Amino acid sequence: MDRRLFLTAAAGSLATPALAQSRTRLKMVLNWRWQGPQGMFFLAEDRGYFRAAGLDVAIDQGDGSAAAITKVASGAYEVGFGDINAAIALAATRPAEAPVGVMMLYNRPPFCIAVRADGPIRTPRDLEGRTIGGPANDGALRLFPAFARLAGIDAARVNVTNMNPQLREQMLNRGQVDGIFGFVNTIRFSAQLVGTNADTAYRWILYGDYGMDLYSNAIVVSRALARDNPQAVAGLVRAINRGLADMLREPDAAVASVVRREALVNAQVERARLDATVRDEMNHPEIGTIGLGDIVDARFARGIEILADAQGLPRRPAVEEVFDRRFLPPLAERVMRVGA
Repeated sequence: MDRRLFLTAAAGSLATPALAQSRTRLKMVLNWRWQGPQGMFFLAEDRGYFRAAGLDVAIDQGDGSAAAITKVASGAYEVGFGDINAAIALAATRPAEAPVGVMMLYNRPPFCIAVRADGPIRTPRDLEGRTIGGPANDGALRLFPAFARLAGIDAARVNVTNMNPQLREQMLNRGQVDGIFGFVNTIRFSAQLVGTNADTAYRWILYGDYGMDLYSNAIVVSRALARDNPQAVAGLVRAINRGLADMLREPDAAVASVVRREALVNAQVERARLDATVRDEMNHPEIGTIGLGDIVDARFARGIEILADAQGLPRRPAVEEVFDRRFLPPLAERVMRVGA
Protein backbone atom coordinates (compact mmCIF):
# COMPACT_ATOMS: atom_id res chain seq x y z
CA MET A 1 0.00 0.00 0.00
CA ASP A 2 1.27 3.49 -0.89
CA ARG A 3 1.57 5.17 2.49
CA ARG A 4 2.95 8.44 1.12
CA LEU A 5 -0.19 10.21 2.13
CA PHE A 6 -0.14 13.40 4.11
CA LEU A 7 -3.04 14.00 6.50
CA THR A 8 -3.82 17.46 7.78
CA ALA A 9 -6.83 18.74 9.67
CA ALA A 10 -7.37 22.24 10.89
CA ALA A 11 -7.77 22.38 14.65
CA GLY A 12 -10.99 24.28 14.30
CA SER A 13 -12.50 21.48 12.22
CA LEU A 14 -11.55 18.84 14.76
CA ALA A 15 -13.09 20.81 17.55
CA THR A 16 -16.44 21.50 15.89
CA PRO A 17 -19.01 21.69 18.69
CA ALA A 18 -22.31 19.88 18.62
CA LEU A 19 -25.11 22.07 17.45
CA ALA A 20 -27.50 23.19 20.14
CA GLN A 21 -30.61 22.42 18.11
CA SER A 22 -31.87 18.90 17.42
CA ARG A 23 -29.79 16.96 14.94
CA THR A 24 -30.76 16.64 11.27
CA ARG A 25 -31.67 13.04 10.44
CA LEU A 26 -30.26 11.65 7.19
CA LYS A 27 -30.55 8.23 5.57
CA MET A 28 -27.46 7.07 3.68
CA VAL A 29 -27.14 4.04 1.39
CA LEU A 30 -23.75 2.50 0.64
CA ASN A 31 -22.44 1.01 -2.58
CA TRP A 32 -22.39 -2.56 -1.31
CA ARG A 33 -22.72 -4.77 1.73
CA TRP A 34 -20.33 -4.16 4.64
CA GLN A 35 -16.68 -3.99 3.54
CA GLY A 36 -13.39 -2.64 4.89
CA PRO A 37 -13.21 0.57 2.80
CA GLN A 38 -16.56 1.66 4.26
CA GLY A 39 -14.83 2.00 7.63
CA MET A 40 -14.45 5.73 6.99
CA PHE A 41 -18.21 6.16 7.40
CA PHE A 42 -18.47 4.00 10.49
CA LEU A 43 -15.55 5.75 12.18
CA ALA A 44 -17.32 9.04 11.53
CA GLU A 45 -20.37 7.60 13.27
CA ASP A 46 -18.58 5.80 16.13
CA ARG A 47 -16.33 8.72 16.98
CA GLY A 48 -19.11 11.28 17.05
CA TYR A 49 -18.15 13.24 13.94
CA PHE A 50 -21.68 13.16 12.53
CA ARG A 51 -23.05 14.21 15.92
CA ALA A 52 -20.52 17.06 16.10
CA ALA A 53 -21.84 18.26 12.75
CA GLY A 54 -25.41 18.27 14.05
CA LEU A 55 -26.38 15.11 12.18
CA ASP A 56 -28.01 11.77 12.95
CA VAL A 57 -27.01 9.53 10.02
CA ALA A 58 -28.56 6.08 9.51
CA ILE A 59 -26.33 4.00 7.21
CA ASP A 60 -27.69 1.06 5.20
CA GLN A 61 -25.73 -1.40 3.10
CA GLY A 62 -26.35 -1.27 -0.63
CA ASP A 63 -26.64 -3.55 -3.64
CA GLY A 64 -24.56 -1.78 -6.26
CA SER A 65 -22.90 1.53 -6.96
CA ALA A 66 -25.41 2.42 -9.67
CA ALA A 67 -28.32 1.45 -7.40
CA ALA A 68 -27.18 3.96 -4.77
CA ILE A 69 -27.73 6.73 -7.32
CA THR A 70 -31.27 5.67 -8.19
CA LYS A 71 -32.19 5.21 -4.53
CA VAL A 72 -31.23 8.80 -3.77
CA ALA A 73 -33.01 9.99 -6.92
CA SER A 74 -36.19 8.20 -5.84
CA GLY A 75 -36.23 9.94 -2.47
CA ALA A 76 -35.68 6.75 -0.48
CA TYR A 77 -32.37 8.18 0.78
CA GLU A 78 -30.94 11.68 1.09
CA VAL A 79 -27.32 10.51 0.81
CA GLY A 80 -25.57 7.78 -1.17
CA PHE A 81 -22.12 6.41 -1.88
CA GLY A 82 -22.32 5.46 -5.53
CA ASP A 83 -21.05 5.68 -9.08
CA ILE A 84 -20.91 9.26 -10.33
CA ASN A 85 -21.23 7.97 -13.90
CA ALA A 86 -24.73 6.71 -13.12
CA ALA A 87 -25.50 10.21 -11.82
CA ILE A 88 -24.23 11.71 -15.08
CA ALA A 89 -26.49 9.44 -17.13
CA LEU A 90 -29.47 10.29 -14.92
CA ALA A 91 -28.73 14.01 -15.12
CA ALA A 92 -28.81 13.74 -18.90
CA THR A 93 -32.35 12.35 -18.88
CA ARG A 94 -33.96 13.45 -15.59
CA PRO A 95 -31.95 16.43 -14.37
CA ALA A 96 -34.45 17.49 -11.71
CA GLU A 97 -34.19 14.10 -9.98
CA ALA A 98 -30.50 13.26 -10.39
CA PRO A 99 -28.46 13.53 -7.18
CA VAL A 100 -25.39 15.73 -7.09
CA GLY A 101 -21.87 14.63 -6.16
CA VAL A 102 -20.34 16.52 -3.25
CA MET A 103 -17.20 14.49 -2.43
CA MET A 104 -15.23 12.34 -4.87
CA LEU A 105 -13.66 9.32 -3.14
CA TYR A 106 -12.74 6.85 -5.91
CA ASN A 107 -10.76 8.93 -8.38
CA ARG A 108 -9.27 6.06 -10.42
CA PRO A 109 -11.53 3.77 -12.49
CA PRO A 110 -12.03 0.35 -10.80
CA PHE A 111 -14.29 -1.06 -13.53
CA CYS A 112 -13.28 -4.36 -15.07
CA ILE A 113 -14.25 -7.70 -16.54
CA ALA A 114 -12.57 -10.68 -14.87
CA VAL A 115 -12.08 -13.86 -16.89
CA ARG A 116 -10.36 -17.14 -16.09
CA ALA A 117 -6.59 -17.07 -16.55
CA ASP A 118 -6.71 -20.54 -18.14
CA GLY A 119 -9.45 -19.53 -20.57
CA PRO A 120 -9.41 -18.20 -24.14
CA ILE A 121 -10.34 -14.57 -23.40
CA ARG A 122 -7.32 -12.29 -23.53
CA THR A 123 -8.56 -9.10 -25.18
CA PRO A 124 -11.90 -7.28 -25.42
CA ARG A 125 -12.36 -8.70 -28.93
CA ASP A 126 -12.42 -12.20 -27.40
CA LEU A 127 -15.56 -11.26 -25.44
CA GLU A 128 -17.68 -11.45 -28.57
CA GLY A 129 -19.76 -14.60 -28.57
CA ARG A 130 -19.21 -15.11 -24.84
CA THR A 131 -21.44 -14.75 -21.77
CA ILE A 132 -20.45 -12.14 -19.21
CA GLY A 133 -22.40 -11.83 -15.96
CA GLY A 134 -22.83 -9.39 -13.14
CA PRO A 135 -25.35 -7.97 -10.70
CA ALA A 136 -27.92 -5.79 -12.45
CA ASN A 137 -26.81 -2.67 -10.57
CA ASP A 138 -23.08 -3.20 -11.03
CA GLY A 139 -21.26 -0.12 -12.26
CA ALA A 140 -19.02 -1.99 -14.72
CA LEU A 141 -22.04 -3.75 -16.24
CA ARG A 142 -23.87 -0.45 -16.65
CA LEU A 143 -20.81 1.06 -18.35
CA PHE A 144 -20.21 -1.89 -20.67
CA PRO A 145 -21.76 -0.26 -23.79
CA ALA A 146 -19.38 2.67 -23.36
CA PHE A 147 -16.42 0.34 -22.84
CA ALA A 148 -17.37 -1.75 -25.89
CA ARG A 149 -17.44 1.31 -28.10
CA LEU A 150 -14.04 2.54 -26.92
CA ALA A 151 -12.52 -0.95 -27.16
CA GLY A 152 -13.88 -1.42 -30.68
CA ILE A 153 -16.10 -4.43 -30.07
CA ASP A 154 -19.73 -5.14 -30.87
CA ALA A 155 -21.63 -5.11 -27.57
CA ALA A 156 -24.59 -6.81 -29.28
CA ARG A 157 -22.42 -9.90 -29.80
CA VAL A 158 -21.73 -10.24 -26.07
CA ASN A 159 -24.36 -12.07 -24.04
CA VAL A 160 -24.85 -10.18 -20.77
CA THR A 161 -26.58 -12.00 -17.93
CA ASN A 162 -27.54 -10.94 -14.43
CA MET A 163 -26.65 -12.87 -11.30
CA ASN A 164 -26.82 -12.69 -7.54
CA PRO A 165 -23.68 -10.85 -6.37
CA GLN A 166 -22.93 -13.60 -3.86
CA LEU A 167 -22.64 -16.10 -6.75
CA ARG A 168 -20.50 -14.03 -9.11
CA GLU A 169 -17.06 -15.53 -8.47
CA GLN A 170 -18.39 -19.09 -8.01
CA MET A 171 -20.14 -18.95 -11.38
CA LEU A 172 -16.93 -17.85 -13.07
CA ASN A 173 -14.95 -20.57 -11.31
CA ARG A 174 -17.46 -23.25 -12.39
CA GLY A 175 -17.49 -22.08 -16.00
CA GLN A 176 -21.15 -21.07 -15.86
CA VAL A 177 -20.14 -17.71 -17.35
CA ASP A 178 -17.08 -16.71 -19.34
CA GLY A 179 -16.43 -13.52 -17.41
CA ILE A 180 -17.83 -11.27 -14.71
CA PHE A 181 -18.33 -7.53 -14.38
CA GLY A 182 -17.27 -5.68 -11.25
CA PHE A 183 -14.79 -3.52 -9.40
CA VAL A 184 -11.32 -5.07 -9.38
CA ASN A 185 -11.01 -5.17 -5.61
CA THR A 186 -14.59 -6.30 -5.06
CA ILE A 187 -13.95 -9.33 -7.24
CA ARG A 188 -10.41 -9.91 -5.94
CA PHE A 189 -11.39 -10.15 -2.31
CA SER A 190 -14.77 -11.77 -2.78
CA ALA A 191 -12.90 -14.51 -4.63
CA GLN A 192 -10.50 -14.81 -1.73
CA LEU A 193 -13.43 -15.40 0.61
CA VAL A 194 -14.38 -18.49 -1.42
CA GLY A 195 -10.80 -19.79 -1.54
CA THR A 196 -9.71 -18.41 -4.92
CA ASN A 197 -6.52 -16.42 -5.50
CA ALA A 198 -7.90 -14.03 -8.09
CA ASP A 199 -4.49 -12.69 -9.09
CA THR A 200 -3.46 -16.12 -10.38
CA ALA A 201 -6.84 -17.61 -11.26
CA TYR A 202 -8.22 -14.61 -13.17
CA ARG A 203 -7.19 -12.35 -16.01
CA TRP A 204 -8.31 -8.71 -15.83
CA ILE A 205 -9.71 -6.57 -18.65
CA LEU A 206 -9.53 -3.09 -17.16
CA TYR A 207 -11.76 -0.36 -18.56
CA GLY A 208 -9.14 2.27 -17.77
CA ASP A 209 -6.69 0.57 -20.16
CA TYR A 210 -9.05 1.36 -23.05
CA GLY A 211 -9.57 5.08 -22.59
CA MET A 212 -12.18 5.11 -19.84
CA ASP A 213 -10.36 7.44 -17.46
CA LEU A 214 -13.47 7.97 -15.37
CA TYR A 215 -14.11 9.01 -11.83
CA SER A 216 -16.10 6.44 -9.90
CA ASN A 217 -17.71 6.41 -6.47
CA ALA A 218 -18.61 9.65 -4.76
CA ILE A 219 -20.77 10.91 -1.94
CA VAL A 220 -23.97 12.13 -3.56
CA VAL A 221 -26.91 13.95 -2.03
CA SER A 222 -30.39 14.74 -3.20
CA ARG A 223 -30.87 18.08 -4.90
CA ALA A 224 -33.47 18.96 -2.30
CA LEU A 225 -30.99 18.45 0.54
CA ALA A 226 -28.30 20.49 -1.20
CA ARG A 227 -30.77 23.29 -1.85
CA ASP A 228 -32.67 23.34 1.43
CA ASN A 229 -30.03 22.39 3.97
CA PRO A 230 -26.53 23.20 2.69
CA GLN A 231 -25.27 23.39 6.29
CA ALA A 232 -26.14 19.71 6.77
CA VAL A 233 -24.37 18.74 3.55
CA ALA A 234 -21.24 20.65 4.50
CA GLY A 235 -21.30 19.04 7.96
CA LEU A 236 -21.76 15.59 6.43
CA VAL A 237 -18.78 16.00 4.11
CA ARG A 238 -16.62 17.40 6.90
CA ALA A 239 -17.49 14.44 9.14
CA ILE A 240 -16.74 11.90 6.39
CA ASN A 241 -13.45 13.65 5.70
CA ARG A 242 -12.50 13.20 9.35
CA GLY A 243 -13.49 9.54 9.23
CA LEU A 244 -11.41 9.11 6.06
CA ALA A 245 -8.36 10.68 7.71
CA ASP A 246 -8.79 8.31 10.65
CA MET A 247 -9.18 5.31 8.33
CA LEU A 248 -5.91 6.07 6.56
CA ARG A 249 -4.14 6.62 9.85
CA GLU A 250 -5.76 3.66 11.67
CA PRO A 251 -6.85 1.06 9.10
CA ASP A 252 -7.30 -1.66 11.71
CA ALA A 253 -9.69 0.56 13.64
CA ALA A 254 -11.63 1.17 10.43
CA VAL A 255 -12.02 -2.56 9.81
CA ALA A 256 -13.00 -3.09 13.46
CA SER A 257 -15.79 -0.56 12.96
CA VAL A 258 -17.12 -2.69 10.09
CA VAL A 259 -16.85 -5.90 12.12
CA ARG A 260 -18.92 -4.30 14.89
CA ARG A 261 -21.77 -4.08 12.42
CA GLU A 262 -21.36 -7.53 10.89
CA ALA A 263 -19.56 -10.13 12.98
CA LEU A 264 -19.28 -12.53 10.02
CA VAL A 265 -16.98 -10.14 8.15
CA ASN A 266 -13.47 -11.58 7.66
CA ALA A 267 -11.33 -8.87 9.22
CA GLN A 268 -8.11 -10.00 7.54
CA VAL A 269 -9.66 -9.98 4.07
CA GLU A 270 -11.36 -6.64 4.67
CA ARG A 271 -8.11 -5.07 5.84
CA ALA A 272 -6.46 -6.22 2.62
CA ARG A 273 -9.44 -4.89 0.63
CA LEU A 274 -9.14 -1.53 2.38
CA ASP A 275 -5.42 -1.27 1.60
CA ALA A 276 -5.95 -2.22 -2.05
CA THR A 277 -8.83 0.22 -2.46
CA VAL A 278 -6.76 3.11 -1.12
CA ARG A 279 -3.83 2.13 -3.34
CA ASP A 280 -5.78 1.41 -6.54
CA GLU A 281 -8.91 3.56 -6.42
CA MET A 282 -8.21 6.56 -4.18
CA ASN A 283 -4.67 7.48 -5.13
CA HIS A 284 -4.74 9.42 -8.40
CA PRO A 285 -1.76 11.77 -8.85
CA GLU A 286 -4.11 14.73 -9.15
CA ILE A 287 -4.94 14.68 -5.44
CA GLY A 288 -1.48 15.98 -4.71
CA THR A 289 -2.79 19.27 -6.12
CA ILE A 290 -6.54 19.29 -5.51
CA GLY A 291 -6.84 17.03 -2.44
CA LEU A 292 -8.96 13.92 -2.09
CA GLY A 293 -12.63 14.80 -2.48
CA ASP A 294 -12.38 17.25 -5.36
CA ILE A 295 -12.26 16.71 -9.14
CA VAL A 296 -10.40 18.18 -12.11
CA ASP A 297 -13.15 19.78 -14.18
CA ALA A 298 -11.53 19.08 -17.55
CA ARG A 299 -11.08 15.39 -16.75
CA PHE A 300 -14.65 15.14 -15.45
CA ALA A 301 -15.94 16.84 -18.61
CA ARG A 302 -14.08 14.30 -20.76
CA GLY A 303 -15.81 11.55 -18.81
CA ILE A 304 -19.18 13.14 -19.56
CA GLU A 305 -18.26 13.20 -23.26
CA ILE A 306 -17.27 9.51 -23.18
CA LEU A 307 -20.57 8.51 -21.61
CA ALA A 308 -22.68 10.77 -23.81
CA ASP A 309 -21.13 9.46 -27.02
CA ALA A 310 -21.09 5.79 -26.04
CA GLN A 311 -24.52 5.64 -24.42
CA GLY A 312 -26.27 8.03 -26.78
CA LEU A 313 -27.31 10.39 -23.99
CA PRO A 314 -29.82 13.05 -25.13
CA ARG A 315 -27.73 15.84 -23.59
CA ARG A 316 -24.36 16.45 -22.02
CA PRO A 317 -24.81 17.75 -18.47
CA ALA A 318 -22.45 20.49 -17.42
CA VAL A 319 -19.87 19.54 -14.80
CA GLU A 320 -21.51 21.78 -12.21
CA GLU A 321 -24.84 20.00 -12.70
CA VAL A 322 -23.33 16.75 -11.48
CA PHE A 323 -20.64 17.82 -8.99
CA ASP A 324 -20.78 20.68 -6.47
CA ARG A 325 -17.49 21.35 -4.65
CA ARG A 326 -18.77 24.16 -2.45
CA PHE A 327 -19.47 21.71 0.41
CA LEU A 328 -15.87 20.47 0.63
CA PRO A 329 -13.66 21.41 3.57
CA PRO A 330 -10.71 23.66 2.72
CA LEU A 331 -7.81 22.01 0.93
CA ALA A 332 -5.65 22.18 4.06
CA GLU A 333 -8.14 19.93 5.89
CA ARG A 334 -8.26 17.23 3.25
CA VAL A 335 -6.05 14.30 2.36
CA MET A 336 -3.05 15.05 0.18
CA ARG A 337 -0.82 12.71 -1.78
CA VAL A 338 2.86 13.59 -1.81
CA GLY A 339 5.67 12.03 -3.77
CA ALA A 340 5.58 10.11 -7.01
